[in-house]
Amino acid sequence: MSLKDVISPFNAWKRAFEKPDTIVKPMSDREGAPNYRGFHINDIEKCIGCGSCEEICQNAAIDLVEVASCQAKPGDSGLRPLIDYGRCCWCALCVDICPTGSLGMSNDYTWISEDPEDYRFVPGVDDKKWNGADKGYRRQEEAWLVEPEREHMPEKTPEDRKNDFDEYAMGFSDEQAEAEAGRCLECGICIQACPTHMDVPKYISEIKNKDLDEGLRIMFETNPMLEACGRICTAKCEDVCAVGHSGKPIAIRSLKRYIGDKTYRKKDEIMDLEPVEQTGKKVGIIGGGPAGLTAAFYLRRLGHSVTIYEQHDKLGGMLKWGIPDYRLPADVLQREIDFILRQNVEVKYNTKIGKDISFEQLHKDNDAVFIGVGAQIGSDMPITGMDTEGVYSGVEFLEKVAKGERPYVGKEAVIVGGGNTAMDATRSSIRLGAEVKVVYRRSEKEMPANREEIREAKEEGAELMILTTPSKIEKLPSGRLKIECLKMELGEPDSSGRRRPVPKEGSEFYIEADVCIMAVGQKVEPEFSETIGLKVTKWGTFEVHSDTLKSDEKVYAGGDCQTGPDDAIRAVAAGKKAAYFIDKQFKG
Repeated sequence: MSLKDVISPFNAWKRAFEKPDTIVKPMSDREGAPNYRGFHINDIEKCIGCGSCEEICQNAAIDLVEVASCQAKPGDSGLRPLIDYGRCCWCALCVDICPTGSLGMSNDYTWISEDPEDYRFVPGVDDKKWNGADKGYRRQEEAWLVEPEREHMPEKTPEDRKNDFDEYAMGFSDEQAEAEAGRCLECGICIQACPTHMDVPKYISEIKNKDLDEGLRIMFETNPMLEACGRICTAKCEDVCAVGHSGKPIAIRSLKRYIGDKTYRKKDEIMDLEPVEQTGKKVGIIGGGPAGLTAAFYLRRLGHSVTIYEQHDKLGGMLKWGIPDYRLPADVLQREIDFILRQNVEVKYNTKIGKDISFEQLHKDNDAVFIGVGAQIGSDMPITGMDTEGVYSGVEFLEKVAKGERPYVGKEAVIVGGGNTAMDATRSSIRLGAEVKVVYRRSEKEMPANREEIREAKEEGAELMILTTPSKIEKLPSGRLKIECLKMELGEPDSSGRRRPVPKEGSEFYIEADVCIMAVGQKVEPEFSETIGLKVTKWGTFEVHSDTLKSDEKVYAGGDCQTGPDDAIRAVAAGKKAAYFIDKQFKG
């Protein structure tokens, strides 16, 4: 032992007579450091109630609770975090994981109350002196616990892909899928936004677990057309993805496709669908599109006999006749249909209701009827020249393409419309060798087509002529079309919430083209509605009870024939919903 060790305790005595360094009034306000981790704050308008803070808290100090001023809506659970300071250790992981950046910590650190319940509060809702504090701990972008950028699915270059109708998106590799799945917070905010309410976090977690068989089984609980939806779904789930508030949303649709691509060869083995006890009930389904096929699958799993009546020689509806192969290859759709048919679903092809069989007979022969026909007739514009040779409807044009025909588009084509049908007609025309102008009466921002469809059409060479509408079409002696157009400006919002386009006086101008494809809307065939004899709305869609899709004592309707033109995932949701309520009716 050294001499220093012996005398070191006596060194402390020199401090004995010094004035102590204490705080005279410890409860007086003394500001914390600017980045201090004090009491929690929350911007409840930015908060979406995703529960990521609750999930990451290792002390169970956070609970999601209902708040009267916050209503649930797509992308917002309506719940807000309640903090329990009997458990909190101020680690700030809840702040670091918050995807919207709404949760923070003030630099206030003094709080006295004799009531222990006071220390359980909802930041941003309960009245606290530090509400609105601009100092304290906030998540820094570089400190966020989630990778902000999404994996990019490999695809052909625009120059390569526009030369044929082959599928251009190549799908995720195993490494990409696992990396993308690793970005998911598993908050579940996406489930409510999905029309079929797929358990997105659950099947994404199976990608992390490398158990794709279980991922497939999870998806089939709510959607039997996952391969098609993995390619062409409008991905409402991604629109509300929590991660999308601070980075790019999870590529949910692409992960769905990944599971489908990896498991389709052994789908029967994975699903192992045992025969179910038959109920003896019979259901007739009119239309073999996504709504009808989905209803057929779930009704068969519930033990009911099913017969689909399809007017074409193939099933698929608008998925088959309205979506080009470069987006949804025919063989992918067919293998999905074949799996559903293997559940002992009977199909009567080339059968038109009212011609080959009466609706009355079908109604009589079945215990329930589901109408799932699509909106397969193109809408016209009220302008002169709609019947001019060289003017097609979008659905007519796309059906020809789907049948393997190569309709004439010439060197220059004009597509009128801004929806997905217009984009499909545009990109198909480019692949057939035409230079394409897209005429749309509102701005690009208000085009109803998917953003990626618009972007990809432009990448392939499409020219957008926005705030423009055709007013007259006539045939020139050369055989080309002369299209009179008007420039538009946006006025007050209409019933859809979008600003109404108003023609500019004296703004007429002309463009020439070899063909003009009108993709301005679709409708249910009026003849079919008259044949069925059920109540229809002023838009020509079938009237149903909004909760059950029921039209009369044993007739249900869903999909485009009930909602008007919509996307495939909503048709799938309608088929599933109809199957549920038909089964409930059978069970009394």
